[in-house]
This record gives sequence, structure tokens and C-alpha cells, in this order.
Amino acid sequence: MWLREGWKGGFVFGGREWEEHTLMGTLMDLLSGTYFLAVLLACIVFQSGAQEKNYTVREELPENVLIGNLLKDLNLTLDPDVPLSSPLQFKLVYKTGDVPLVRVEENTGEIFTTANRIDREKLCSGIFSENRCFYEVEVAVLPDEVFRLVKIRFLIEDINDNAPLFPSTVINISIPENTAINSRYSVPSAIDPDIGVNGIQHYELLKGQNVFGLDIIETPEGDKWPQLIVQQILDREQKDTYVMKIKVEDGGTPPRSSTAILQVTVTDVNDNRPVFKENDIEVSIPENAPVGTSVSQLHATDADLGSNAQIHFFFSNQISSLAKRLFALDNTTGLITIKEPLDREESPVHKLTVLASDGSSTPSRATVTVNITDINDNVPSIDTRYIINPVNGTVLLSEKAPLNTKIALITVMDKDADLNGKVTCFTDHDVPFRLKPVFDNQFLLETATFLDYEVTREYAIKIVASDSGKPPLNQSAMLLIKIKDENDNAPVFTQPVIGLSIPENNAPGTQLTKISATDADSGRNAEISYMLGSDAPPIFNLDRRTGVLTAVRKLDREKQDRYSFTVLAKDNGMPPLQTNATVTLSVLDQNDNSPAFTHNEYNFYVPENLPMYGTVGLITVTDADSGENAAVTLSILNGRENFIIDPLTGVIRPNITFDREQQGSYTFQVKAVDGGRVQRSSTAKVTINVVDVNDNRPVFVIPSSNYSYDLIPTATNPGSVVTKVFAVDNDTGMNAELRYSIIGGNSRGLFTVDQLTGNITLKEKVITADHGLHRLVIKVNDLGQPESLYTIALVHLFVNETITNGSYVQELVRRNMETPVGQNVGDGEITPQTNDYVKIIIAIIAGTMTVILVIFVTALVRCRQTPRHKVVQKGKQSGEWVSPNQENRQIKKKKKKKKRSPKKSKPDDPAHEHINGTLDIPVELEEQTMGKYNWGTTPTTFKPDSPDLAKHYKSASPQPTFQIKPETPVPPKKHHVIQELPLDNTFVVGCDSLSKCSSSSSDPYSVSECSCQGGFKTPGPIHTRQSGIGAFIWTELYLKVSQKQARLLFFY
Repeated sequence: MWLREGWKGGFVFGGREWEEHTLMGTLMDLLSGTYFLAVLLACIVFQSGAQEKNYTVREELPENVLIGNLLKDLNLTLDPDVPLSSPLQFKLVYKTGDVPLVRVEENTGEIFTTANRIDREKLCSGIFSENRCFYEVEVAVLPDEVFRLVKIRFLIEDINDNAPLFPSTVINISIPENTAINSRYSVPSAIDPDIGVNGIQHYELLKGQNVFGLDIIETPEGDKWPQLIVQQILDREQKDTYVMKIKVEDGGTPPRSSTAILQVTVTDVNDNRPVFKENDIEVSIPENAPVGTSVSQLHATDADLGSNAQIHFFFSNQISSLAKRLFALDNTTGLITIKEPLDREESPVHKLTVLASDGSSTPSRATVTVNITDINDNVPSIDTRYIINPVNGTVLLSEKAPLNTKIALITVMDKDADLNGKVTCFTDHDVPFRLKPVFDNQFLLETATFLDYEVTREYAIKIVASDSGKPPLNQSAMLLIKIKDENDNAPVFTQPVIGLSIPENNAPGTQLTKISATDADSGRNAEISYMLGSDAPPIFNLDRRTGVLTAVRKLDREKQDRYSFTVLAKDNGMPPLQTNATVTLSVLDQNDNSPAFTHNEYNFYVPENLPMYGTVGLITVTDADSGENAAVTLSILNGRENFIIDPLTGVIRPNITFDREQQGSYTFQVKAVDGGRVQRSSTAKVTINVVDVNDNRPVFVIPSSNYSYDLIPTATNPGSVVTKVFAVDNDTGMNAELRYSIIGGNSRGLFTVDQLTGNITLKEKVITADHGLHRLVIKVNDLGQPESLYTIALVHLFVNETITNGSYVQELVRRNMETPVGQNVGDGEITPQTNDYVKIIIAIIAGTMTVILVIFVTALVRCRQTPRHKVVQKGKQSGEWVSPNQENRQIKKKKKKKKRSPKKSKPDDPAHEHINGTLDIPVELEEQTMGKYNWGTTPTTFKPDSPDLAKHYKSASPQPTFQIKPETPVPPKKHHVIQELPLDNTFVVGCDSLSKCSSSSSDPYSVSECSCQGGFKTPGPIHTRQSGIGAFIWTELYLKVSQKQARLLFFY
């Protein structure tokens, strides 16, 4: 046990800071120690290592006061699975001869005070400041299975058990009679061994007679110095002595106090006091300095003369008794010398307060601080405190003692400082023990390796402690340990790991191997029994006496290919010892399993645009066997002409291109064969479904031709369905979902189209301004992803009461076909009624131009007859007129082989199909389209009941004239597409139904019976001028017939 000063704060253990436990002086009501221990032992788990615990205890407590409970305060827990060799025990470790101030109950861990009172002033003598005073002990927690060493620090709390006392019961002070009012004179301070609030707090002057007062001066060190204050003028002749009392009181509860007589003598005047050359002096001197060595020479001067200048040096009564004993002061010279040998370990610093007086009442004060420097003059000490109780000075230790078994607590100390006090501790030779540091200068002697009685039966351990001084000082101690013999040899297997292998499908009872073990012991301790471990499967059996291992039933590698279990060898010692070995059994494979597909039938879905040799899918096959027996090869039994399969990976790839419209699925068988000597195989069905891709544009079925038209009577009610459009798409699903819309030709908003059914409805009531031909641009698009495809068609609607002349309407349709799709038509059309009125005006104006009119009629007749005959003869080279008439269709099909192949156009690019440009559409396009969808419908044509008015309309109608120049370059003008369908779905043709009707036609007014040679090219713009007086229209018409040009100049 020893003391430590200046410890501050708490400490950290187990991840949290343990608070100090303050004992308030009252006994705590606790459960019975035995009952409390019994409850906690079932759930306690200890952690290894050293611990610390702090308590605060008041001094002077009576005997058997409870301070704390280690079991609770350390939160100790015990693992119920760890068996204890002896009951839990708390043992106070202290040096022989020491008188412990506390005791620890071995069974409960409760800490109590003893009959030896705790006196702080005795334990920490010389400590008068606020430094803390500690008392330390060590407690060992036993048995060794849960061992730990606990250092307990008791912070001794001061109580007010000492009264402050003056150095003398009578204090004499001399004050000169000429002392000024408020002059101060020092009064010797009282001394109180207590500290803090229990120390000196207050001085009081009693019976001061109003002549003197008292003031308290507090020094930086916290000391309180009383000073006597002169409050009235003194006159020695009137009164030369004043007797008073001075009282000192501490701050304890209750406070303690004492008094002294203060006698003031009024003296004659000595008005200059001595002055020190240095008021604060600090010196260092080694602790081995001999007696008589000079420590410091003080110098002081006095301005007075004579006896008033004679200076007398003396120590203040406030220095410690130790300082007065160690140092001497020459009263005359002020030389401080060593009076007795110094010991730094006793006190490293001494503060000497020296007073210099010339006989006056106020001496001068100087402080000399003497630092004692350390000399390596102390040999380290070794204190051995046994944890395992020795017998006759020898520790008995079983050879079965586990590692880290704690034997003794070794404490080494050196009173020197710094390196001289730094101690190392070690054993002088190699032993199976080690010194483990736990606290500063404290070590645990514990086992470092396992002990063996058969190897070494006794150890004499020499423990050496050496400091770091120059030269170092050493100390040694001997410790004797005897080893106690135990049954410590367990059986040993010849092989710690026994590896076996056997083919599967073995016969039951097959012997696998014979297991053997040896035991270094003898007699019954060497008799061995063999057993299977708890992890051994029930299919194995081990003979207890011979060690023969057998398999009791057939093994199946596919169920389990490897077994690993333990076998035990147990001797008959007391207690018996056993050891184990690991048996690893590998089951060898036989080809007794066929390849297995993960599915009996596989279904794959691939897009129809999957490229050739792209990945269709993966066939997964497994074989429960291993090695070559599990090496599976795949092949296609049927369908090799369409697909290939990787024989190892099972990846299926096509060697064809897919077209869902031609074939939607493929089915074939896949065979899997393993690599065993006797091969096994299995098959699976594979179905590949071709998923549709949006690769077909919608195709218009209604209208069947861009040249058809419908009559809308003016009396039609709004909301009536006037016509409909209908298209189909060869794709499926969303790719075949169609939506209709009007994208042009409906500037007045007269018509609407149902986006789902394609019904075109009259939206508003027809007015006079709506009469005439309307061309609607209808767009149909599918809902395919990622890109929607669309097609455009033209729907012509003729708004009038009736159709009086079908040729005229057909002429309007033909001219509308030459108008760009983006340009609305019908706004300026003149109905037959209006045209009659215009003809009358034109006839009056043209009366004067009869001759010119006759020439015009003659030229018109030649244009309608002779060129037409030549055009029919050239039809084989340039294509024929498309007729939706079924009879003409059959005739055209017979001539199909003789026709030249048409040029492929780009229906997706609007720049390649023109209205106001070249219309060169071969007849095959419409024939192919009409033949693909044989709906049995014929476009409606109108035969007028009235005479042919074509010439009249052509000459008198204000319709715009046009000129066709086949050799004139086409200007760079962007035109709209008529329909954005694949080429075989295009119904657009370029044909002049008035000027080039076939001579073989029986009905000159039927559009379906007209034919044309090649196509008309209108590279230039169409010039239009409305009717008026003096209006002239020059029209140049170029027709390419039989590779000759005929130029007709019409002047009107």
C-alpha cells in the first residue's frame, strides 16, 4: 500500500468513465451479500486484464463502515459456461507487516473500514494545499479462471478535526510611537493542518480599543496573513503597552477557533527598515551535499545609523519544522547553510522565509526556494505479494495450470526521480513464466507457456529490478515454484486427418479403414476407446475396441460427395482425457445419372429482324455426375437447316433470317449426351416464336385510287358520313393499330375523319361558297414502336346538287393531282351553273374572234385523235393507263411480261413524289396493289346523261391552263408526297383523261377506260388567270409521242 498525490479526475474502463463514489458517512442499505452474490453469479461474465476503481472516503470513519462493493461497482459478470475450480473470491493483496486501513469481504467483495482510523493529516503529512491525498490497495479476483487485478484508490476527504493554532499563546509586537495612521504590522499567522474550507478562513481582533484594527492579506499561494493596522496616533509617554486578543477561525462545520494574546509595545522611533537586495531567490543543490555547504547568501541594507542599522536575520515561524531542521541561518551575515544531510525523497523542495530586522517593528521579508536535485542513491525495492498462497515459502502450481495463470504481484519502487527512479523488472534466465506490466512499476508474474511435470518439476525464479541511473542500481528476489503432476497426456492419433475415398454404390458393411491412437501415459490412463464424434453421419460405424471404420449402407455421390467428421480416442484416466481426429471421405463418381435439362420444353421469343447467327437463347443442361460423366454435349435432332447450337455452351443461333409474316414459330428437339463410358442422353423440345417488328407500312384499300371521287349533295345534313377511308397493316399488335387524320385540303374545316373507323363526316352545313371539288389529304399511321410508319392518300369530294358532266369533274380531279399536296384546291373552282354564266360573257367577248376559235377547235380535234392512236402503239415502252375496271385489269395482266420494269421511288421521301411536277407512275404499281387486296370493288365513275360538254368546259371554263415541257429542267422545288406507302401500294398515276382517252374505249367519259403513254411532266409552274375581258392565256403543250415532239400553240 502506498500514497499518490495530485491525482485528478476519474478514469475510463470498459468504454465509459466510471464516476467516483463518495461515501457520505452513512451506511447504505444493501441486500445480504450472500444473497446478492448468488443472484449475480448465474449471469456474470468476466473480462481479463487489470482494472482500476476510485472511491472517496472521509477520514476518521469508525470501524465497519461500508465503502463500496466491487462486485456491483465493477459491474463484474460471470460466464455460466466457464467452470470455476473454487468459489469466487476477492483477496486483498498487501505487504507483510502493513496495517491495512480497509478490509475486503472475500465472498461478497464489500469494502469496510477497519479499527485503524484513517487520518488524512497523518497519511499526507506536510500537504496543506488543495492537493488530493490518496490511499491505494490492490485486490485480486480469484479463482484463476476469472482472475483480474483491481487497483483501488481511496481519495481521503478532509474533515474539520483540527483547530487553527497560533505559534504562541502570547504574541509581542513593537510599534514606534511615530507610526502613521493606517500603518500595517504583520502578525504571526496561525497554522491549521486541515485544508480547503476546513483551513483558516478568518481572523478577528478582540478588544482593539479603537486604537488598532486588523486586515487579512491573502498570498498567491492561498495563505492568509493577518496585519495590525494603527488607527490612532500613538504616544509612548501616555501609554506604552496595549494588550488585546486575536482570534482565528476555520471554515468547517461547525467551525473551530483559537485565540492568542496580542501585546503591542510602543517604542521609540526607528523609521527605516532593512531592504533585501533580492526578495525571491531560487537555488538548486544536490541531495548529497555535505553538511555545512552554503545554500545562499542573503544581503540586506538599512538606511539608519547606529544600532538602528544593525540587521538581524532569522527564519519566519511559517517555515516547516523540516526546513528548520535541515538548514541553518547566520543571524548576522544572512548565510544559509546545510545543517543536516538532505534527502530529496523526503522533500524535494524547501521554501525558506527569511526576515531581516533592525529592531524596528516591521522586518523585511525574503523567500529562498531550495530545490533538491536527485542523486541515484536509492536501490530499487522488490515487493512480492502472492496471489497463490505459498506453502513454506514455495508456490505449488499444477502442470495443468492454464496460460496466464497469475502467481504473484511484483511491485518495484525507486525513491529517486527521473531516470534514477525509472525501474525495469525481469527474470534472469529463460523460464516458462513472464512478468506482465499492469500498473506503473507493478508486474504480474504469470505462466507464459504450458507446464509439464515430466519435463521440469521445480523452478527457482530470480526477479531482478534495475533503475536507469548511471551507474544503475539493482535489486533481486527469489521465488520458488514446484509443479504438481496431473494426468495431462491425452491419446494421440497417428494421423490427425484421415483421408479416404470409395466408389459410390458400395456394398453395406464395407470396411473403410482402421483407426489407431497412442497415449504417453501408462496403465489405465493409456487404455484407449474409440468413438464417433457427434457430427458423424449415422451411415458410418466405428468399433470401440479395434477402431475399424465401416459404412453400414450404400453411398450415393450425387446426394453427398464428401463426408467430414470427427473420431474420438478417450483414455481411462481420472478425469479421462480424449482427443479427436478428422476423417474426410470422398465418394468417387460412377455414371449413373443422365443429363437433365432445366426445362422439358423451352420457349424463346425473338424479333423478326434478328440478324443471321444472332443469339436466340440458351439451353441449360446439368448432369449430377462429375468429371467426364458430367461432360455434356448438345446437338439438334431436327431443324438443323434453320438453327445451330453450340455443343458446349448451349447457345442457339439461326442460320436463316426471320419473317413473321411468312412463319411465326419453329419447333425442334435438342439432345444432350454425357461423356461416360456408357453414355446417357436426354432430349428437350425447343419452340422459337418470332415476334413482330414494325416493318410494314399501312396500305389504303379504300379509296382504291387517288383519281376517284364522291358526290356530296348540298342538302347533306351536318354529321352525315359522306365517305370513308380504310387501310390495313400486315404487322400485328400495336404495330397494326391504325389512326386516321386529315393533314391537308380542309382549310374551311368542312369535314372531319374518325381516327379509328376512317369515316369522313360533314361537319357543317354546306353553303354556296363550299360548292366545287375538295381534295382531302388523308394520313394513316400505325402505333408501332420505336418508330411509327404512315401512308398518305387523296380523297376527292365534289360538293354539288348533281353531277351533270362526269368528264368535267374528272378533269378537275386530274388537274388537282398536278397541284402540290400542300396547296389547297377547290377554293376557286367554278360549278357548272356558275360556268354557264361565265360562258355567256366569254361568248360575247369571243364573237369577234370566230376565225381564231375555228383554228382552236381544229387543233383540239387533232390532239384528241391522231396523237392518241400513236400513244396506244407506244404503250409497251412507257407503261399503260391504270384502270380500276376489272375487265381492263385482266387485259393489262396479259401484257405484264412485255412491260418494262418501273423505276423504284422512295415513298418515305416527299421530294420524290410530286403533284405539280413529274407524275411517272407505271401501271404495275396499281395492278400489284389491287391484286394483293382483291376486294372486288370498282371505283365509282360517273357517265353524264347530257351531251359531251368537255369541249365547252375546256374552252369556256376559267380553270387554269397548264403547259407540260418534258425536256425543261425541273426547278428545285420541294413537293409533297401523294402517299407514303411501299411502291406496290401506290395508286397515283399521271394521265390526261380528256386529251388521251383510248380510241378503243367504248365510253369516252369513263376514266377507268382511259390509258396513257408514259407520264406527264410539268416541270414549270402552272400559270392561272381568272376570266376577264381581254384576258389571254398562252398554253404550250408538249407531248412526247414516238420520240417526236409536237408543239401546239393555243391562242385564246
